[in-house]
Amino acid sequence: MSAWTTMVAAAASIGALVLSLPGNAADIALLSSTAMRESLEELVPAFEKASGHKVTITFKSGVDVTAALRAGDQADLAVSTNTALDELAKEDRIVAGSRVDFARPRVGVAVRQGAPKPDISTSDGFRKALLAAKSIGYSKGPSGIHLEGVMKRLGIFDQVKSKLIQPALGVRVGAMVARGEAEIGVQQINELLPIPGIDFVGPLPNEMQPVLVYSLAVPATAKDRSAAAALMKYLTSEAALPVFKKLGLDPG
Repeated sequence: MSAWTTMVAAAASIGALVLSLPGNAADIALLSSTAMRESLEELVPAFEKASGHKVTITFKSGVDVTAALRAGDQADLAVSTNTALDELAKEDRIVAGSRVDFARPRVGVAVRQGAPKPDISTSDGFRKALLAAKSIGYSKGPSGIHLEGVMKRLGIFDQVKSKLIQPALGVRVGAMVARGEAEIGVQQINELLPIPGIDFVGPLPNEMQPVLVYSLAVPATAKDRSAAAALMKYLTSEAALPVFKKLGLDPG
């Protein structure tokens, strides 16, 4: 059994005790993709209250999370896509075997508040909505890369590319829609729902949904792996499920 496996098993067996003893308090540095901002901003304070630990969260775009870890930035726990963390593990930037999947987002569509909602319940409906839109906001992150692939498979990428608008990395597409800069916006549902000034239209049809997985992992620069394991355990526990459901995330 690896040292990491032993540590996680120990954290699991004494999890309730750890969470009840503020005397074990630690300072935890959490480096996360902005895609998980709202869920972590709600879950982490509850963890702090229960455990006595203090968590400092640094949010960056997924690309910048990878860059920071490659640069050797200190973090006790990292949140990014499973593929990004696996690549970092190959470079020994992530502790081998420490990755745990915790959230699976879906991609959806939003329009400005009060605007007509297109029918995107079918692939053909979504195709027609993109062709009819005067402007389309989408992310530079994983959901945006996926959308480009969808548009190419639908055979409309060349027809709509002049209408495509992307905000800076880490900036919510919904904010552009709310300001009227994009007629419709496509992004992960958990990133759309919290934005004021927009109406959520719905998820993409099932056959168009990406397989996106966000994971937790311990960076090689971690100073307190035991505290990181406690936070990881909390974020993958049943306590997180209501928050994930509210934000349109599937657990694990």
